[in-house]
Amino acid sequence: MSRVHFTAIFRHATAPNTQHPTPMHFAILTHDHPFLHWDLLLEAGPMCRTWRLQTSPEHDGLIFAEAIPDHRLLYLDYEGPVSGDRGSVSRWDGGHLVWLTATESNVEILVCGTRWQGRVSLRRDVNSPQWMLQR
Repeated sequence: MSRVHFTAIFRHATAPNTQHPTPMHFAILTHDHPFLHWDLLLEAGPMCRTWRLQTSPEHDGLIFAEAIPDHRLLYLDYEGPVSGDRGSVSRWDGGHLVWLTATESNVEILVCGTRWQGRVSLRRDVNSPQWMLQR
């Protein structure tokens, strides 16, 4: 999908569970604490829904993901040390997103970043805490 087509879609993007057009953003941060992993942040209103990716986001197959507490919006643009002696983060990718589906066990978005472009899905069995990411 071309950037021009994404731009047209983003003009009509909405936050989950709203009817009001809102530009939304995503970021993938490399985080070195407590072990090397990547945090996927999806803007959702006043916070970011966040998952810890166990495998590099460069991986083309399924990626195990763990839902972690929502993050503040400032982390969409932040790089540097994390408070509380929790390591540091650096931006791996980021850009715009369009929410397609957002439920307790299924999230589907369109992203337009520098490295990631296209459809991304996160799914889990409702009885399992383990999420699987596919792009």
